[in-house]
Amino acid sequence: MKTDELIHLLAADERPVRRTAIEQRFAVASAVGIAGAGGLMLALFGLRPDLLATMALPMFWGKLMFAAALAAAGLALLRRMARPGMPLGHALLWLAVPPLLLWAMALGALWQVPAAERMPLILGSTWRTCPFNIAALSVPAFVAGFWALKGAAPTRLAWAGAGAGLLAGALGALVYALHCPEMATPFLAVWYVVGMAIPTVLGAILGPRLLRW
Repeated sequence: MKTDELIHLLAADERPVRRTAIEQRFAVASAVGIAGAGGLMLALFGLRPDLLATMALPMFWGKLMFAAALAAAGLALLRRMARPGMPLGHALLWLAVPPLLLWAMALGALWQVPAAERMPLILGSTWRTCPFNIAALSVPAFVAGFWALKGAAPTRLAWAGAGAGLLAGALGALVYALHCPEMATPFLAVWYVVGMAIPTVLGAILGPRLLRW
C-alpha cells in the first residue's frame, strides 16, 4: 500500500471533535466522583447526626467552600493539562489561593489562644483517620479523572496525574465534610490538606505510567 493511500484510508472516518469535548469529559468525571464519594461516605461513615444544626454555622460552609474552591481550581488546571502545549496561565495562582487563605485563618486562630490550647486545635479528635478517610472517598473521582485524561492528549503526564489526584482529593474532602465533626481552621489547614495531598502525590506517580500515549 502506498503512503498516500494509507493516509487517505486513515482519514476516511475522520470526524470533527467538539470544542467542549474535554470539558464534558471532566464534567462527567466530577459528577461520577461526587456521586461515588457520596455513596462511599454513606456506606462507610454516615452523615453527622447534627448536620442540620451544623449547617447554621459559618465554618461548616467554610469547609465546603474551601474544598469546592480547590476542586474548581484543580478542574481549571486539568483543562489546560489535557491539551498539549496549552499554557497554565493563572491556574497555579488560583490553585494556591484557597490553602493560603485557610493557613492564614489557622495562624490567626492559633495566635488568639494560649499555647496549651494550640495543639488540641490542630489535632482535634480525628486527626489519625481524617486524611485517610478523605483519600478513601477520593477513589471514585481519581479513577474517573484518569478516565477523562485518557480521552485527552496530556503531555505533562506527572502534572496531569497530580491534577487529577488533586481534583479527586478536593471532591473527597467536599463530601467528607458532611460527616466530619471537626470545625477548627487549624485542623482543616493541616489534615484536610494532607488528605487531599495523598491522591495528588499518587496521581503524580501514576500519571506517567497510566497516561502514556
